Amino acid sequence: MCIMVDKGTRVLVQGISGSAGAFHARQMIEYGTQVVAGVSPGLGGQKLDDRVPIFDTVERAVRATGANASVVFVPPQFAADSLLEAADAEVPLVICITEGIPVGEMLKAKALIAATSHTRLLGPNCPGIISPSARCKLGIMPGHIHRPGRIGIVSRNSALTYEAVFQLGRLGLGESTVVGLGGDPVTGTSFIDVLKMFDADPDTDAVIMIGEAAGKAEEEAAVFAAGGFHKPLTAFIADAPSHAHGEGGPSLAAEKIKAMEAAGIVMAPSVADLGSALQRAVERGLPSRR
Repeated sequence: MCIMVDKGTRVLVQGISGSAGAFHARQMIEYGTQVVAGVSPGLGGQKLDDRVPIFDTVERAVRATGANASVVFVPPQFAADSLLEAADAEVPLVICITEGIPVGEMLKAKALIAATSHTRLLGPNCPGIISPSARCKLGIMPGHIHRPGRIGIVSRNSALTYEAVFQLGRLGLGESTVVGLGGDPVTGTSFIDVLKMFDADPDTDAVIMIGEAAGKAEEEAAVFAAGGFHKPLTAFIADAPSHAHGEGGPSLAAEKIKAMEAAGIVMAPSVADLGSALQRAVERGLPSRR
């Protein structure tokens, strides 16, 4: 019923002793997520709310609890090292909420993770991932707005993701999985990675993709969709300049929209039209793709 996470996902929170880490760990637990450990150097042996054991290192947390996913709430100056620590401990899924990691550090961390581990990285600067049907969320998204369903969402923009979820709810639809890719210049998982997972997921019937004007990720996804995606797909491109990339705007957004329309993707003319665009994509069925 979901991709990447499920009811069996066992989560550790890196930076659990900080205000953000502690708050969102509690929110994840309340939603139904199995938060089995926290990591905060120097605080090993303590517990969050007399419930979640805290360890000094990720390796010790994984060994003691069997955690198979991590959510990172570590300040930007230390976050890249935290990602590498999780990869060294062979955590399969690492979700980095932290915004503003120095680009050079993130480039090195991403390359090392890709070369030396089987860890999948979401983010940085992402809201996380949620599967309403599995009652599992890893990140900061408000759980109460999501409902179980068969629509996948993958997005670079947190606020617009929540708007898409709201519109699906008004149509009586829900989500299989919602994936936030992150808005920083260097991120781990791509649109193409997630589209492949949704394409293979028998419980996802259609997908909403939300991009931004900056970067090339959306054009690359359009090329993939034209020949390798087999479900109704709708998309929206935010045309505001990206604070993370320092570029963007209506002209670049228009170029992306043309490329995506040429790939058979049903484009929403505005964020308010995401729900109706999805309905058009579903009604039209599979676009003619080479």
